[in-house]
Amino acid sequence: MDQVFEIPEEPNVDPVSSLEEDVIRGTNPRFTFPFGILFSTFLYCGEAASALYMVRIYRKNSETYWMTYTFSFFMFSSIMVQLTLIFVHRDLAKDKPLSLFMHLILLGPVIRCLEAMIKYLTLWKKEGQEEPYVSLTRKKMLIDGEEVLIEWEVGHSIRTLAMHRNAYKRMSQIQAFLGSVPQLTYQLYVTLISAEVPLGRALAWARASARCLNFNSMLILLPVCRNLLSFLRGTCSFCRSTLRKQLDHNLTFHKLVAYMICLHTAIHIIAHLFNFERYSRGRRATDGSLASILSNRSHQEKKGDSWLNPIQSPNMTVEYVTFTSIAGLTGVIITIALILMVTSAIEFIRRSYFEVFWYTHHLFVIYFIGLAIHGIGGIVRGQTEESMGESHPDNCSEFFEKWDDPKFHCKRPQFEGLPAESWKWILAPSILYLFERILRFYRSQQKVVITKVVMHPSKVVELQMNKCGFSMEVGQYIFVNCPSISYLEWHPFTLTSAPEEDFFSIHIRAAGDWTENLIRAFEQQDSPVPRIEVDGPFGTASEDVFHYEVAVLVGAGIGVTPFASILKSIWYKFRHADHNLKTQTIYFYWICRETGAFAWFNDLLASLEQEMEELGKVGFLNYRLFLTGWDSNIAGHATLNFDKATDILTGLKQKTFFGRPMWDNEFSAVAAAHPKSAVGVFLCGPQTLAKSLSKCCQRYSSLDPRKVQFHFNKENF
Repeated sequence: MDQVFEIPEEPNVDPVSSLEEDVIRGTNPRFTFPFGILFSTFLYCGEAASALYMVRIYRKNSETYWMTYTFSFFMFSSIMVQLTLIFVHRDLAKDKPLSLFMHLILLGPVIRCLEAMIKYLTLWKKEGQEEPYVSLTRKKMLIDGEEVLIEWEVGHSIRTLAMHRNAYKRMSQIQAFLGSVPQLTYQLYVTLISAEVPLGRALAWARASARCLNFNSMLILLPVCRNLLSFLRGTCSFCRSTLRKQLDHNLTFHKLVAYMICLHTAIHIIAHLFNFERYSRGRRATDGSLASILSNRSHQEKKGDSWLNPIQSPNMTVEYVTFTSIAGLTGVIITIALILMVTSAIEFIRRSYFEVFWYTHHLFVIYFIGLAIHGIGGIVRGQTEESMGESHPDNCSEFFEKWDDPKFHCKRPQFEGLPAESWKWILAPSILYLFERILRFYRSQQKVVITKVVMHPSKVVELQMNKCGFSMEVGQYIFVNCPSISYLEWHPFTLTSAPEEDFFSIHIRAAGDWTENLIRAFEQQDSPVPRIEVDGPFGTASEDVFHYEVAVLVGAGIGVTPFASILKSIWYKFRHADHNLKTQTIYFYWICRETGAFAWFNDLLASLEQEMEELGKVGFLNYRLFLTGWDSNIAGHATLNFDKATDILTGLKQKTFFGRPMWDNEFSAVAAAHPKSAVGVFLCGPQTLAKSLSKCCQRYSSLDPRKVQFHFNKENF
């Protein structure tokens, strides 16, 4: 059983003396919910259902060959899956007739999933109780090609659950490479070679891209349902942190889905350009071919609604059909809305002209309405089921000259518009998003009382507020609206107050028209305080900061705001002697361009310094302030006063550094100071800095599970 536990390979690791031992004992593994087993089982059942559905369709259409091939693909992958599970679990050497019978009827993954769930629930109930241990070892190359043995001691139940997980990992690989991928490729091939007259294969590309568009349009709204994500983050608190972290990538997922929508929109448009060109060519054709006969079916034929070509006369242009048909007009509107949304969402526009991004992104309403009614006109038509029985294309398409012969068995085919399907895909997420907006509106209408306004240097204003029923955690953020500036614009701001305080606060820096107008409104002392609406709070990765023994907080500019909340909360926890605080050490890095930016944060750091000294925890908070926008006068003045007890720029005991941090030096120092700790790295800053910190987390995390591990977390909102 040396395949149960695996250790990821990471080549760049500093040598450690403990690796000279013959055996390294790993930490006892923690059992987790078997999400992978459930996913693999659902995938298997879904693939089986779809394959049988396709078989039924082929059988109904008397397409014996395609039915046989589809069923063969499914049977081959299913049998391989059953054999894999049997051999991994070694059922042939055990007395398990029920399991073997379920494998025989191709339901082995289902019974195995039930076994894994029962084992998990049993283990969950017995957590904390001792049970017999089994030693497992595995060879692993750790440093410079040297192999050492890593040994775990795990209970029998965890060992069995791990065996189930490994079996399903192999099952998923078989499903992907022997089942799903070949099956999808094969079905695409069948679609491409199907008889599409007079359009040919371009129609298959148009319909395939339309299905992908529907699927991605179904997903695009889910990552921006902030209340749903906060609910999922709360319900997933018992899950592994790696699973919860995926919720922090909601905007990345939103962008990826948007890219796929753009790609499939382009494919759909290009395919339909070919389709309309062939429609036009078929309408003008007079050669007596099948395409010309079908294209010239008159729109005036009421019987059976049998026309096929939307171009009614040879003189009708493609442009006319495009702008007079439901599909063409909505397609143009959808495309324009999509182009405006995508171009206004680029980084430069979003950062410098947020208002443009905000307003144009609400064109998604037009996009979804247009998508829902795009297929209502039935411009793409197919042969009716009744007509398929009387005149199947495989048997009658070559004898189209005899369609009008009453003695011939093939009758003239009848056509009907294909039903619209897009609305079925987007209905559920649209309703969910509608409830999301209703909840946002309800929360935004709750009264917000501004108790204090503080103007800080570097064009930063602090707002302290109260709101009935408002409850927050460290690192969370809210959306703020000022109706006197704009009724529609909502901007995200991280909370800088602590949960222990009787108010919540935000710090707003002038960065764009909206923030400048807001600061200007609060600077006018003779005018009443403008009304503020608040939606939130919403969770972020910083909520997990107290789950780590060591925390590294990195803020850039105004990106320090979530860490202000964290540091304030720590100050309150120490004052109230909170013994449940898991965090033992905090490293705080703040990178600023101007000296004035340090001013509003100095008081908090000074209070923390004094509190740590009084409690005898001087080493708990280690902070580094980096000034990037300095000149020779500032540096010279700082050099002359370097021997003073406090820093001349901040008044703190810790001196200000000039330039940017050398992250390799910082991470190596943290790794050396905490060789056996889990270190959480939290960033609120630009993407370039995120890439550097992410690489450092990977580089300085030890392969030995007993030693230091860096876990990267980034704010995304």
